[in-house]
Amino acid sequence: MYGDYMLEELINLFCTYLLIDKNYSQNTIDSYRRDITMFDKFAKKSIKNIDTNIIKDYLKYLKENNHNERSIARNISSLRSFYKFLIINNYVDISPMESITTLKMSKKLPNVLSIEEVNKILDIKITDNYSIRNKAMLELMYASGLRVSELINLKTYDIDINEDIVRTIGKGSKERIIPIGDYAKEAIINYLSIRHTFLKKEINDYLFLNNHGKKMTRQGFFKIIKSIAKEKGIKKELSPHTLRHSFATHMINNGADLRTIQELLGHSDISTTQIYTHISTEKLKNTFENFHPHGNY
Repeated sequence: MYGDYMLEELINLFCTYLLIDKNYSQNTIDSYRRDITMFDKFAKKSIKNIDTNIIKDYLKYLKENNHNERSIARNISSLRSFYKFLIINNYVDISPMESITTLKMSKKLPNVLSIEEVNKILDIKITDNYSIRNKAMLELMYASGLRVSELINLKTYDIDINEDIVRTIGKGSKERIIPIGDYAKEAIINYLSIRHTFLKKEINDYLFLNNHGKKMTRQGFFKIIKSIAKEKGIKKELSPHTLRHSFATHMINNGADLRTIQELLGHSDISTTQIYTHISTEKLKNTFENFHPHGNY
């Protein structure tokens, strides 16, 4: 107990702080809660009695139990933020995280599809209402670069067919207005004409619905794109954001500037957007090595 607070209460207060003061997403807050709770089970000591050695032992434990770099880095960030909160609110005097260095992540370039591969995925044979919906989802994601979470949370009124735009609320509750092209517009118009067939007893405004009449889930979307890619003979490793990454890379390859891509993707920091220039550079190097007579030995 710390004053009148148990650890669980401190974690609850911390999570409330992340939500209200820091405006973190619920997924991020849940991750922080899990990290801190897992550390507490490992340490089995009062938060006030935790020192740097215990932190180091914990990080070693994570590594030995096959936690990857991203997981360990997030744990460090969670504990650092938690202790910072405890110090600010006078629950502890010293943070054991002060001498713990932030883990430098090796940047993994996301997989992107070629324009030909994207065209294959978007070339969906319309046979039923599900194929109409799937084509609308995939065309819109490639046209706009939306995150999957943004795509599945769109409401019907977020699409303005007359203005050829889509409105979305991204990270940090920031609104973006993104233009959509003719291909996506036509696919969405076709879908809107049959969207009512997905509705069951429960009426809602979500744009893309599953076969239960509820909003499409992230897992449901990923399952659809993987199935279509397999059907088209595309063997690249996919992620739910593959079309988003492909959108950004193809825009840069065709001359779009980084600031424009940053705005369209909703990145708060342009350094996040710069990863797509690295992808373009890698493509240039591979092309050179494969096709230049003296590209390699």
